[in-house]
Amino acid sequence: MPAPISLDDHEAHARNVLDDKAWAYFAGGAADERCLAANRHAWNAPHLQPRVLRPLAGGHTRVELLGRTLAHPILLAPVAYQRMAHPDGELASAIAASAQEAGFVLSTQASLPLETVAQAVRHDAGRGPLWMQLYLQHDAGFNRELVQRAEAAGYEALVLTVDAPCHGARDRERRAGFRLPPGISAVNLASLPPRPERALRPGQSALFDDLLAATPTWDDIARLQADTRLPLILKGILHPDDARQAARLQVGGLIVSNHGGRTLDAAPPTADCLPRIADTLQGSLPLLVDGGIRRGTDVLKALALGASAVLVGRPYIFGLANAGAQGVAHVIRLLRDELEIAMALCGVATLTDLPDDLLI
Repeated sequence: MPAPISLDDHEAHARNVLDDKAWAYFAGGAADERCLAANRHAWNAPHLQPRVLRPLAGGHTRVELLGRTLAHPILLAPVAYQRMAHPDGELASAIAASAQEAGFVLSTQASLPLETVAQAVRHDAGRGPLWMQLYLQHDAGFNRELVQRAEAAGYEALVLTVDAPCHGARDRERRAGFRLPPGISAVNLASLPPRPERALRPGQSALFDDLLAATPTWDDIARLQADTRLPLILKGILHPDDARQAARLQVGGLIVSNHGGRTLDAAPPTADCLPRIADTLQGSLPLLVDGGIRRGTDVLKALALGASAVLVGRPYIFGLANAGAQGVAHVIRLLRDELEIAMALCGVATLTDLPDDLLI
């Protein structure tokens, strides 16, 4: 195949690299994968309104986020088990993100120790933010220990995923017979005590009365905030009322996300939810978005709709499968270059003063 020149090209290349099980895991979504498809299609709906003969000299892609100046508004979303895509796994992704000045969010279910990943990049000059994603586990003591490890390792924020109390019905994975390959596991969860088994009475649900009996609630947000000095970002917000509740709890930020279409297949696309949540918050919290972003024009549209930054997941995993750290770096570079091109062609020199009529 010709060398990739777009994020879609990286996806096509990766299909020839990954085996059927890994492909089902990384590329697939929930059920009929309508949400997965809708995420991408929704970014096509708004059009960019170009303006001409605007001064562009000295333009840049810098943005402010959580007290830091970022070279550009692109972060790598948390993706589990990256050593299924390449032997270097999360280490390669973090190094590539650092080299391209992009933020990196490590998954709780990473296939390398969180300390190993942080040590490789935490002292790099010019790198983007280094965040740690959390799934709250059934053991409160383990959760506190994991947070303390993240703090000690140098992570700068915690990203709590709140939209996945259980897995979605992932038909593609089941058809492929997905299982983790030997030697790959969620190593940062290795010391998690077994979940206590509950005896179910007749008529009770194994999901609601066992697995979800201790699922996190809004009350756990305050407890987690008390256990850490790091900003807490909630990932998986789609409803304005949830955004309001998060703002009342004074979290550090929100990520508008439907888990990449991997949980609720009937969930709305994030591009549709973003403006409603931005209108609700009125700038009171940093707002990020993921889901279906494949072009620099998508990034510009997301910022025009109210986001401070975006996250991408599958595209950089495909780059990782294709060429390790170099593949990830290429995906980031493509997206940043396309963002600069889109800004220039729209007459936008900086991202801090986007015109109100940029979108049609």
